[in-house]
Amino acid sequence: MLVHPKIDPVALQLGPVAIHWYGLTYLLAFGLFMLLAHMRLKHEPFRSVQGPGAWSKKDIEDMLFIGVLGVVIGGRLGYCLFYKPAFYLANPLQILFVWQGGMSFHGGLIGVIVSQIWYARTHHKPFWQLMDFIAPCVPLGLGAGRLGNFINGELWGRAADPELPWAMVFPQSGTGVPRHPSQLYELLLEGIVLFVFLWLYARRQRKEAQVSAMFLIGYGVARFTAEYFREPDAHLGIVALKMSMGQWLCIPMILGGVLLWVWAETRTDSTGRPPAGHRPAAR
Repeated sequence: MLVHPKIDPVALQLGPVAIHWYGLTYLLAFGLFMLLAHMRLKHEPFRSVQGPGAWSKKDIEDMLFIGVLGVVIGGRLGYCLFYKPAFYLANPLQILFVWQGGMSFHGGLIGVIVSQIWYARTHHKPFWQLMDFIAPCVPLGLGAGRLGNFINGELWGRAADPELPWAMVFPQSGTGVPRHPSQLYELLLEGIVLFVFLWLYARRQRKEAQVSAMFLIGYGVARFTAEYFREPDAHLGIVALKMSMGQWLCIPMILGGVLLWVWAETRTDSTGRPPAGHRPAAR
């Protein structure tokens, strides 16, 4: 049985300035996005786009900037709405206290979508082509965030069999009960496995929106699975049908991904590719 080492959340102290490990994992996530996005510029169809709609390194920088705003604003509002609506309705100014913690991936995803709708319209990019560009670049950054959760000793797992070789006691939980290190499960599933799958899936020619659809499905399945090992939020517990709030939020995500994939299969996208199975009329 292992014990969480209780790593100091402050990675570096420079006088009055404290640099936290969690902040460094965010920087790592942004750096990974930049690296992978530059690699995506060499992939089709982005490499072949010419004229005013051509993709450039400047697009990556701008998308990342507006995307970060979407993550922070959407993630915070999503947490307040999905997890503690009554508290924040009674204390609306507390919504601004982001340093006290409380971010929601699903809210952050909505924030990113809204920010990229704006970016696509103002920079004359096909929205689904833009989202397909972004999707494979995201999972490793999500994995970096889960690494930050583990370093902080937060969002630990449910009670585990003490005989499990990697069962871990998190002193922060105040119970001394061996638990699943669910942060590492999520790092593996939502980060590494999802990245490998999406990166390989996106390398082959797909209809627009299908890579985005597979991100929704893949993340939803990975998060839904990992939630079985993650301790539910103390103030919510199991919501209904023996599922956590995180699992309930993943269900519309998975269903939406399936519907999006089917819809994409039946339309002609901005590259002019017709629906699958389409045959030109005989002449």
